[in-house]
Amino acid sequence: RRKRQCRRMRETIKKPLQAITVLVLAAIFIALGIWQLQRAQELQDLKKVLADTTIYPLAQITSATGSIPAESILKFVTTTGHYIATYKAPNQKDGSGVLADWEVALLEEEGGAAILVVRGLWEERLTAPEIAMAKNVTVTGTLLPKQNEDRAENIDGQISRVDSSLLVTSYSGQLYDGFILATGEELSGEQIERSRITAPELTAGVPGYYWQHISYVVVWWFMAALVLWAPFYRRRD
Repeated sequence: RRKRQCRRMRETIKKPLQAITVLVLAAIFIALGIWQLQRAQELQDLKKVLADTTIYPLAQITSATGSIPAESILKFVTTTGHYIATYKAPNQKDGSGVLADWEVALLEEEGGAAILVVRGLWEERLTAPEIAMAKNVTVTGTLLPKQNEDRAENIDGQISRVDSSLLVTSYSGQLYDGFILATGEELSGEQIERSRITAPELTAGVPGYYWQHISYVVVWWFMAALVLWAPFYRRRD
């Protein structure tokens, strides 16, 4: 009799535990499928950004009073101002994976705000020296987020990474978040000819391909359905 009672108690406890285990596993698989679906959507959003070739005025898609909106990253922008400082940014990697020292200048707009501009290779910094003589220059390029990883020492005339926050003690005005990777500079109606840096590949932290993520969504949700169906299969069997 005691054995039967113990058996009944075990059965009473076992069934709720099995149900909870099944529901937890199914919830995990469903959540993984939703997460994978979000990753696929992020890839699609990035493709839309890359396909946008419109050149926006810098002030139209971001401001110097906050961070760059996520939807503005990788947009083509243009702005006008004059360079007030030049820095060496060592050990930078371009879109082809080539390491080199970059010339980074601080461009001050007419309104008083300033933004960092990657002009090109440091070895070509003497190209068109007249551009450094407080003359207005129109810059066109890709808007990128600030770098977070130091690649060198932060010393006089050199910055450890392309990040305007490093200049808050030396510049009294407002600083834009992020920087412009210049594709062109125009001075008095003439284009300045020099080598330009190719943009590093940005994937928003989403590796893989769209349909690869979608296939994983199908797999995770199939696993969830299988887990939910398994107890009924065993009972029927």
